[in-house]
Amino acid sequence: MASYTAPLREIEFVLKDVLDVGQLSRLPALAEATPDTLVGLIGEAAKLVQERVAPLNARGDQQGCKWHDGEVTVPDGMPEVYKLYWESGWVGLCNPTEYGGQGLPYTLSKVVDELVCSANVAFALYPGLTMGCFEAIAANASDELKNTYLPKLGTGEWTGTMCMTEPQAGSDLASVKTRATPNGDGSYSLEGGKIFITSGEHTMAENIIHFTLARLPDAPPGIKGLSTFVVPKFLVKPDGSIGERNQVRCVSIEHKMGIHGSCTCSMQFEGAKGWMVGAPNTGIQNMFVMMNLARILVGLQGLGQCELATQNAIAYAKERKQGKAFNGGEAIVDHPDVRRMLLTMKATTEGARVLAYETAMHVDIAHHHPDAAAREEAQDWVELGTPLVKAYCTDSAFELGSLAIQVYGGHGFIREHGIEQIVRDSKILCLYEGTNGIQAMDLVRRKLMLNGGRLPQRFFAKVRSEGTGDAPLGFIAKPLREAVDELEETTHWLQQSYKTSPDDAGFGAVDFLRAFALTYLGFNWLRMAKAAAASGDDTFRRSKLTTAQFFAGRMLPQVHSLCANVRSPAAELMKLEAAAL
Repeated sequence: MASYTAPLREIEFVLKDVLDVGQLSRLPALAEATPDTLVGLIGEAAKLVQERVAPLNARGDQQGCKWHDGEVTVPDGMPEVYKLYWESGWVGLCNPTEYGGQGLPYTLSKVVDELVCSANVAFALYPGLTMGCFEAIAANASDELKNTYLPKLGTGEWTGTMCMTEPQAGSDLASVKTRATPNGDGSYSLEGGKIFITSGEHTMAENIIHFTLARLPDAPPGIKGLSTFVVPKFLVKPDGSIGERNQVRCVSIEHKMGIHGSCTCSMQFEGAKGWMVGAPNTGIQNMFVMMNLARILVGLQGLGQCELATQNAIAYAKERKQGKAFNGGEAIVDHPDVRRMLLTMKATTEGARVLAYETAMHVDIAHHHPDAAAREEAQDWVELGTPLVKAYCTDSAFELGSLAIQVYGGHGFIREHGIEQIVRDSKILCLYEGTNGIQAMDLVRRKLMLNGGRLPQRFFAKVRSEGTGDAPLGFIAKPLREAVDELEETTHWLQQSYKTSPDDAGFGAVDFLRAFALTYLGFNWLRMAKAAAASGDDTFRRSKLTTAQFFAGRMLPQVHSLCANVRSPAAELMKLEAAAL
């Protein structure tokens, strides 16, 4: 069975020494969130995660969820641990205190999300979707709806879902058919079916709140005619107590490749009573409040699985004896190809952690900085970082899970070691909340074009301002400088090409996102190398600098070939008729 130990030293290094998380406590709204306070809370979360959440991972995978007559039973132990988790305050860490939250930084909640997602990504989905539902209602609903639902969603006592997808409407939300008919009393009756609804039905909470996309009778066609509604499993009485069962039910659950401990439901709305959130026909804007932050969360899910794969592969390689290495070592960690795989995993995981945490910190700054210009700049970084975090971290989770199996050899293919579960659990992360191809197109079609291309230019300027001279870190500063130049040239090519040859941009979007992410990781490894060079811990310093050298020499150069792919015309490839493929 895969084991998990929270990488507390690594997390503290990134927060304090690389990203200066202390800047958050210099914001008036987050003054109490000092670095030591955050690190202390992360340590407490790690204890709960290691002792109670992680042991459920293999059991949840083996037992899965079970559906019977509209009700869903989750794996043994999960209800008790979920209750402990929300009662201890971990669900509502960054939620406002007026709604039962702790009022702490979003960044802290994302670090805790990484811990939980490493230990048990299926468990993490229950509080994760709840917070997405909370965020969407908080951003768009009336005060009456906020006061009805947010206090218990905000603590996790009630759970939440996002009901978007329908059989004919996956990524194409313009095809949503669920109807919402006014009842004349401010409520609406919803009719329709939704699929792939995470946490749509279970008995771990006394109520489940469905944030639902539907269409009014007089709505315009397409995506402009969508509205959002809050639809509770149980109606809520005026005094806040639970009332009668609403007409929304789970008609089946999916039997999946992975995340077996998370229930994925098909939901039927049969005249279910709901209340509109926001103005009519603004549903897609309202839903994307939830979606954008959910994409960062999914990236943290990927990061968690990267960490799980990496630490288990390294531990196994140090113990497993097989053959004699060229350097005389007996453990497989001394074989060059195994060392290559381990350094790939380490370089990816540690570099991605900086990317994810920095994006989360920008969310805090965008929400809380007193200066409007600083908020605008931070929001630009959030917009740019979101598709990178979501796509790169989740693609990496699947890839590193596969590498971990390779390190284990035949033992990795055997279920009892728990390594193959990482691959099965991780693949869905590349698919939901917008596939990674959609993330790449979001980067190319939207983020490169916003405000005259301001977002990527901020990135290029920031990397260059960090100082990319050749001493004493020329081994990474020089290839990073070259990667930035190549990426900037390709960015300009895409900005122009998309206007005249969108197929070229679409064909190269995934390669471009990876090139951008690797360049960002190069920036992260330069900063980590600088911070580690000042460390008094010789082992830690040598580990960091060696991994930085590996990234600079073996991974960062991939930017050039990826950018060459992006700039390769695709018109002829797209002319081939589908029948001939």
